[in-house]
Amino acid sequence: MPFLFILLAVFVPASQMSAKPLWKTIPPTPTLPNPDHSGYHQINGIKIWYAIFGRGEPVILLHGGLMNSNYWGKQAPVLAKFYQVIVMDSRGQGRSSRDAQPFSYALMASDVIGLMDYLKIQRAAIVGWSDGAIIGLVMAMHCPERVTRLFAFGANSDPGGVREDVGENPLLKESVARREKEYQQLSTTPNQFNSVRDQIREMQRTQPDFTAQQLRSITVPTWIVDGDHDEAIKRENTLFLADQIPGAGLLLQPGVSHFAFLQDPEQSNGDLLHFLQQH
Repeated sequence: MPFLFILLAVFVPASQMSAKPLWKTIPPTPTLPNPDHSGYHQINGIKIWYAIFGRGEPVILLHGGLMNSNYWGKQAPVLAKFYQVIVMDSRGQGRSSRDAQPFSYALMASDVIGLMDYLKIQRAAIVGWSDGAIIGLVMAMHCPERVTRLFAFGANSDPGGVREDVGENPLLKESVARREKEYQQLSTTPNQFNSVRDQIREMQRTQPDFTAQQLRSITVPTWIVDGDHDEAIKRENTLFLADQIPGAGLLLQPGVSHFAFLQDPEQSNGDLLHFLQQH
């Protein structure tokens, strides 16, 4: 028996013994497939970039703060086999422009509605990641007639739902440095990253500020989702969101963090399809 144990130990691949767990990694930012259509549209005084993939019931993917639509590169082609997938760069981020208006989640939700109006989309499922999930919650509260369902990943209900050590997390620091490079490559104002970053941080310092009563007003079918190793959002706040929204589903994806869509796209895509295909 000891001899057998030694043999088994010898044949464990070295890569498996030394590999970091997924939740400690940020895989490369993917690229989007070639869209069926893409372009810019003037909304609320700025130019919003968008792209469309596939046909079917519309699903809008909203990225996280300081990100861009490329982060959906592992989800868009899979979902586009069954749905019309729309991605958009939030104001001041990615390829979209900004103006002097202070950033707010309500303003960004208005941008989404403006794009839906332009594309003649009456109702859509919303898949939001971090800031995108908060935008989705705003839409579910204030214009539920435009939202068929909401998959909210990595959201917080108020600034207190963010971990106090978020600024010191090495993975998050690495992510912000990457996002700065991507901003410089995509934006028409490549030298303004610091200004945009500061504006978004100021927004996040005071927003969102959802009360339990506001959350209880949501009638849109909703899943509150997070990675079980999220390094940004407090677990108790994720549970609070799920507890307050009537009938909300709660999903903690195993083995991943705030970057689950990059770390384990197979798991994320399976969960997304399961959610979207529910009746």
